[in-house]
Amino acid sequence: MYRSVAATLFAFALCLVFIGQSAHAEGRTHLGYGRLITNDYIGDGQDRWRSGSWTSSRVWGSEWNGQAPTSFGDVIELRLSAEIFAPDNLNRAAAGDRPYAGALSVGAHTHFTWQGFEAALGADLVMTGSGTGLGNFQRGLHKVLGVELPSDATLDNQISGGFHPTVVGELARDLTLAPGVYARPFLEGRAGAETMLRGGVDLTFGRIGRGTLSVREGVTGQRYRVVPANDPITGFSFLLGADVAHVADSIFLPEDRGYTLTDSRERVRAGVHWQGKDASAFYGLTYLGEEFDAQTEGQIVGSIRINLSF
Repeated sequence: MYRSVAATLFAFALCLVFIGQSAHAEGRTHLGYGRLITNDYIGDGQDRWRSGSWTSSRVWGSEWNGQAPTSFGDVIELRLSAEIFAPDNLNRAAAGDRPYAGALSVGAHTHFTWQGFEAALGADLVMTGSGTGLGNFQRGLHKVLGVELPSDATLDNQISGGFHPTVVGELARDLTLAPGVYARPFLEGRAGAETMLRGGVDLTFGRIGRGTLSVREGVTGQRYRVVPANDPITGFSFLLGADVAHVADSIFLPEDRGYTLTDSRERVRAGVHWQGKDASAFYGLTYLGEEFDAQTEGQIVGSIRINLSF
């Protein structure tokens, strides 16, 4: 059922892409750009499971006044991402460990306010298999770095190729707990490449990031800034967050290969934003709980973004 819904609604993403392409003709302007790199080498120092990802967003809209507009489709985000999943041992995977997978995705999302909530809704087309080229990319990168390469057997055992329409939606609300202390409870749903329902909360200590448009990265849940505040201030903000998801289905852990999903999937994260006059930076750590029954433990991944203005 979930996959048929995702396939039906994928036309929504195509519509949003066309809206983004016609931005200038309809009076929209480019509002901002954001990206986030996540890797376990800058987390627990290992290379396994949720091995690494890169996410990038470009946003168009009529204007930005410090909060999402009430009009659905006024603010359009084009999102590109790449992710590598890997077994614990890249050279010789243990029996029952997760299969290698590379995933590329492109999608369109819109951000708006609804009934007092901040809402995001969109769809992505996720491509998997050796045709993504991510296995060869990781092999080449690891060769340059002088670290363990994914073996032929590991890459030959990766999940099958395909295109997987995926719908993503989130509802959230910002709450002021005290001066400079903010909570953001949220509820997220996905249907497609992975089908799940997730709920959690983010806490922010400090005013850096207020008045911006931030996007939630799919692997860690860390939110990266895409549209800057109209009147940015300098300094630091510290972030804490946690969420839990019930996962109904995942193409990355195929049931027909004998994988059993865990009953829940937990994430706990922390991070720090720094904003200077002409530069900004973010670094975060996220604990990712076990995703399948044979996974022996969770992992810690790191996320980073550095932005310089000249």
